Amino acid sequence: MAARYDVAVIGGGHNGLVAAAYLARSGRKVVVLESRDEIGGCAITREIAPGFRVPSLTHSLSIDSQVASDLGLAAQGLHLLQPPVSVFAPTDDGRAFAAWRDEAATAHELASWSPADAANWPEFAAAAKMAAGAIGGLMRQIPPSLDSPSAGDLIELLKTGRTLRKMGRQGLYRFLRWGPMPIGDLVSEWIETPVARAIVCARGVFGATAGPRSAGTSATWLLQAALEGSPVGAPTFAVGGPGSLAAALAVKARSAGADIRLNARVAGIATSDEGVTGVVLDSGETIDARAVVSSADPKHTLLGLVDPIRLVPSFREKIHRIRARGMLAKVNLALSALPAFHGTTGRSVPADTLLSGRIHIGPSPEYLERAFDHSKYGEWSSAPWLEAVIPSLTDSALAPAGQHVMSIYAQWMPYTLRGRDWDRERDAVGDLVVRTLDQYAPGLSKTILAREVLTPLDLERTYGLTGGHIFHGEHALDQLYAMRPVLGWAQHATPIRGLYLCGAGTHPGGGVTGRPGANAARVVLRDLSKRA
Repeated sequence: MAARYDVAVIGGGHNGLVAAAYLARSGRKVVVLESRDEIGGCAITREIAPGFRVPSLTHSLSIDSQVASDLGLAAQGLHLLQPPVSVFAPTDDGRAFAAWRDEAATAHELASWSPADAANWPEFAAAAKMAAGAIGGLMRQIPPSLDSPSAGDLIELLKTGRTLRKMGRQGLYRFLRWGPMPIGDLVSEWIETPVARAIVCARGVFGATAGPRSAGTSATWLLQAALEGSPVGAPTFAVGGPGSLAAALAVKARSAGADIRLNARVAGIATSDEGVTGVVLDSGETIDARAVVSSADPKHTLLGLVDPIRLVPSFREKIHRIRARGMLAKVNLALSALPAFHGTTGRSVPADTLLSGRIHIGPSPEYLERAFDHSKYGEWSSAPWLEAVIPSLTDSALAPAGQHVMSIYAQWMPYTLRGRDWDRERDAVGDLVVRTLDQYAPGLSKTILAREVLTPLDLERTYGLTGGHIFHGEHALDQLYAMRPVLGWAQHATPIRGLYLCGAGTHPGGGVTGRPGANAARVVLRDLSKRA
């Protein structure tokens, strides 16, 4: 006899676990079905050599404070760390710029580069935070239906209107003007120091098929600023690595009564003329459920798990057109010593503090734009943009004493290569990343004890990310808010009654916030209560 549940959640990543925890604590019988042998999805911590534990993919968390509070994640063992330095960016001339969590300290740092920038930075940071604050309010809302808004939709829109009015005339003007702009143009209006402009630009193009000169990248920059509360991105790490978040969520979900099954790959979503009836595992087992919530990306869910006859061709075409071409490769390193980056000596602040946040390799917006240019033609640049962290500086238990782990994103590594195959090029990318790091931290290559390289194809195969896209789809103006995943279906429900989406492909998008899972749970609970 098939197992029976109120809700079956596809995927044990952080959004699936958040949704499951909210649903279970509301008294619903819930099962989480994870295809791999561990929970966490993209937010896991893995050992790449004896004693060296590294964030396998995601290395910074931006868990929503309301989600963390609602689910009591601190009591479940989640402890977050916020280093004082947000970004350390070495340059070609041997200097380095440090952006601090304290904006006054960042302005002080800028004074040695440009007195004008030092004077402008506080106003720029304040304006960015005000605009990002408006987006932050939208993140906790269910996007309204534009075709037939309900009373609840109208109330949410009124709340948004009040938030925008609080910004004042100048703030609202900036908010509306900034969104469509290229981030390179926006930051140039405020800052002249190339490396300072570059680290701002980086937050607008991270994970994107876009460069600093691409229109709309200011909107994605504001989204990132809303997630991390900083115009340059202020990273947050978890003690024990990102896998600690999944562990805390699993404890909460299980304590509320949810079942979590590993090695349970969903082969299809079972449906009838009335809607979903459950899921079918690749083992042949059927699990009956009144509702199915998928944390997989929209393309995998709706084009790969659903019988095509259940969706009209026009809707399937909309899903097919979601832009989700991955642009990130990931390199993880086990190191015998702390890398000696240029710009860490001769300062009053020790190197282990300077390197405790993000390390940005990309000394100017022009450098970033040139790196992006190659990806347009199915290639990668010989001078890539890199974002790295050394999490063992804030959590020494991740590596043996005196040794370290390093987690590196290599941007604009296109999922589709021209005339080449990722399985053959994996080591070439790893070598390129190490050579690039060696230019800014001489001798780093000699300290490598172990290396792991994940290509965009690996992200698709291992983590189930269609196209290798970490956000389940581009963070672009036409794929955000009421148009995420597609226009008309931004409220987590789908055309199939009882089938919902709760992953990064839904509002408010990617990043380890847990917000898509929390928002989706609200919709599911509302609909189940109506069907009771």
